[in-house]
Amino acid sequence: MSGSNLLFVFTGSIAGYKACEAVSRLVQRGHRVRCVATAAALKFIGPATLEGLTGSPVLSDLFEPGRALDHISLTRWADAVVVCPATANTLNRLAAGLADDLPGALFLAHDRAKPWLVAPAMNPAMWVHPATVASVAKLRSWGVRLVPVGEGRTACGETGEGRLAEPEVIVAAIEAALARPAHRRRVLVTAGGTAEPIDGVRVLTNTSTGATGAAIADRLAAAGHEVVLLRAHNAARATGPCQEETFVTFVELETALDRLLGSDRFDTVIHAAAVSDYGVDSMLVAGGVVPAGSQGKIESVGAPLLRLRPNPKLVDGLRRLTGRPLTVVAFKLTHGADRPQADAAVQRLLAHSGADYVVHNDLAARQPDGTFPADIIRADGTVAAHCPDRAELAEALEQLLAADAGANHGMPAKHKMPASPAVGGALCPDSVADDIIPSGHKAPPTALANTP
Repeated sequence: MSGSNLLFVFTGSIAGYKACEAVSRLVQRGHRVRCVATAAALKFIGPATLEGLTGSPVLSDLFEPGRALDHISLTRWADAVVVCPATANTLNRLAAGLADDLPGALFLAHDRAKPWLVAPAMNPAMWVHPATVASVAKLRSWGVRLVPVGEGRTACGETGEGRLAEPEVIVAAIEAALARPAHRRRVLVTAGGTAEPIDGVRVLTNTSTGATGAAIADRLAAAGHEVVLLRAHNAARATGPCQEETFVTFVELETALDRLLGSDRFDTVIHAAAVSDYGVDSMLVAGGVVPAGSQGKIESVGAPLLRLRPNPKLVDGLRRLTGRPLTVVAFKLTHGADRPQADAAVQRLLAHSGADYVVHNDLAARQPDGTFPADIIRADGTVAAHCPDRAELAEALEQLLAADAGANHGMPAKHKMPASPAVGGALCPDSVADDIIPSGHKAPPTALANTP
C-alpha cells in the first residue's frame, strides 16, 4: 500500500528513536508523512531530524501564529493518525478528552471514520497501572487502535511489557488500518490449549502451540479486519496489529467467550483453541479423596487416581452468546484416521456445532519442519480449499470470509478445488484443536497429556 497521508504524533519518550525509523520506512513505502511533536518529544528528537525524514516542517504549538486551525485541517488531510510513541501521560490525557495541546485538540477534532492508532511506550509498572489500563480500555471503546506493546528490557532497566513495538510492527499496523477490505470483519480468534488444574502445580493439558491461530489473526489484521486473539497464556503471540487476551483454564476461556461475544461486537469466530474434553473433578490418593486444584503439591507417593468430569463443547454454544449473526469456523484435528473415519469426525462436528466451516488436519500429515497441511470444509461437507501450510490456510480463510458465507468465488486459484467429500484424520481435546508440538519436544514437566 502506498500514497496515504499520515499524521505522526511524537510524545516525550526515549523510544522516539524507534518511531523515527518507522517514519523513515513509511516515507520509503510511498506515504506522505507529517509530524507533530510535543514539547517533551522535542527533548528527545530534534525538529531537524523529523523534517529531514519527511520533508515537512514539524508542528508543535497549538497557538502558533497563522496555524490556529491546524488541529482541524491536519485531521482532514490525514488518512490516518498515529501517536507514536504514546506515553502514559498522553494516553490518560486523550482518554480524559483534554484539548489544551495540539495532540489533544487533534484527537477531539479527528474524523472518527478514519483510523487513529496509538503505539504505547512506557515503564512496565506504568503500563499495568489501573489509570493506564482504564484509559486504554476507554480509548479502545472509542475505536482507537492499539499497536501491541513489546515485552523485554526497558530503558530504565526493568523488564516486562511496555516497550514500544518494533518499527516493522508499527508500519504493518498502520497499513493494516488503512486497508479497505470489501467486507470488513470483526473477528474473534481463539488459539492454544487449556490447562485443567490437578493440584497447585500440576495440570491436565495438551501440546497445542497456538501457532495456527496466531497466523490467522496476523493475516486477518493485515488485511484490514478488526481482530481479537484470545489465546492460551503460553501460546504463540500475534505479531500483527490485533488485540490480545489470554486464558489458562477451560473456565477462563468459557468466561472470556461469554463476555466478548456478549458484547455483540463480533461477526466471526475462528475457534482454533484446543479445549480439553475433560476437567479434573477429584483425586484418590493415599490419604483419601482430594478436590482438584487444591493448593499445594500432592506428594509423589504411589499413583493417584484422577476422576475426570466432561467439559461442555464450547463451539456448540457460540451463537447463543451473541445477539447478532455469527460466522463460525471450527477446527478438527485427527491422528492417523482413514478417510471414512475422518469424514465421520468432521460431519459430527458440523452436525453438533452448526459451524459454517471446519478446518481439518491430521497429525500424521505434519512434516518434520512443522508444515501442517489442512483442508477447509464447508457446511455441506465439500472441500472449499486445500492448504499446504499455515500461511496458505490463513490466506484461504481470509478470502472465504471476505466473500459471502459458503461461497467459493473470490478464492485465489491456488486454493480452489472441485467439490469433494471432506478428507481427514483422530480426535483431539474438544472438537477444535490448534497445533501440536512436534515430536521430540516435551510438554511441561508438570503437565499430563490429555488424550482422548
